[in-house]
Amino acid sequence: MLKRRPLGSQQDRRSIRVGIPKFLNVWGTHQFWVGFFKALGVGKIIFSSDTSEEQYRTYGKGRITMDSCYPVKALAGHMGELLYKDINLLFVPMIYSLPSFLRGHVVDTLSCTRVMMSVENIRAGFTRERDEFSQRGISLVSPFVPFGEPELLPKYLWESLKEVIPGLTLEETAKAVEEGFRSLWDFEKRMREKSLEIIKWCAKNQRPALLVLARPYHMDPGIGHEIDAEFQPYGYPVLWYNYLPLDDWLLDWLFGKEIRAGIIKSPFDISDVWTSSYSSNTNEIIWGAKFSARLPWITGVIRLSSYECGMDQPTFTPVQKIVESSGTLYFKFGELDETKPAGSIKIRVETIVYYLEKYSKDIIEKKLKRLGPIPKELLT
Repeated sequence: MLKRRPLGSQQDRRSIRVGIPKFLNVWGTHQFWVGFFKALGVGKIIFSSDTSEEQYRTYGKGRITMDSCYPVKALAGHMGELLYKDINLLFVPMIYSLPSFLRGHVVDTLSCTRVMMSVENIRAGFTRERDEFSQRGISLVSPFVPFGEPELLPKYLWESLKEVIPGLTLEETAKAVEEGFRSLWDFEKRMREKSLEIIKWCAKNQRPALLVLARPYHMDPGIGHEIDAEFQPYGYPVLWYNYLPLDDWLLDWLFGKEIRAGIIKSPFDISDVWTSSYSSNTNEIIWGAKFSARLPWITGVIRLSSYECGMDQPTFTPVQKIVESSGTLYFKFGELDETKPAGSIKIRVETIVYYLEKYSKDIIEKKLKRLGPIPKELLT
């Protein structure tokens, strides 16, 4: 265990400069950490830059101590980059479970084990010959984080930070956790409102949109290679599954008939298509597929997956079946790694655009026929 020492005085926490790698599950929880550390009064919060091959070559090469998927390997570059930033606290959370709007409707909301333990794997690469953290005056803190059990969060975070943040109390940590969740929920609320604006525009203009089913870290340009952005010059709005609107009137329009028929218990019930509902990201991808199969203006789904992702592989066929059963177009970009195949992506995007232009109108009409009248809220 790395030796820790207090950073600054109790009266002046502004001397604490926190570095957080922008990797894996931090992509879905970053606003929590911003709100949390701001509430504790630290002086600065610095995130690493987006993933890139140059970042990995410069800061992370040779730090990996076990075989893993590229998104996990990329953490070495993020941690290495932050060692050269103006920080004295490197905070790399081991996220065991995730906050999810599906909690209570699924078995659990767990993270991938490899993702959770990635910091332990890569930490060894920075301490194998010498402790590069302490040499630079940096304390490495990597707490166990069960977002799925928020009542436990204050204790775990306090235990990990009390030695480096002077005077930190459990009560203060609990209040900071509340601020973190408030920051996260406010951010997600804004994103869902933006998604609803796009859907309303599509409804009013009878225009198609695309939905991306992936993992939050595929928003990282170095992991997802900005494939979603390739469609925007063609005039196709792109939605992400993790920020879909959750308004009651919309979900009743999409799922109400199935609920009243006893097929599902709620709009968030995925047990009719997926019973092994333990993984948070997987659960939300499955739910996003169901949403896309019902919303008329989502005429195409883009599935992104990284090379050797064991969590994704069992879901490929079920997701494709859910999407295509409604007539919605389905396209998969699998085996993504550190190299962006720009040429092949361009060709595939052009092909997908051709199919969208050819079939979107019919897809919208057929999906509308299965639903009741369009809610007035979508047309105002």
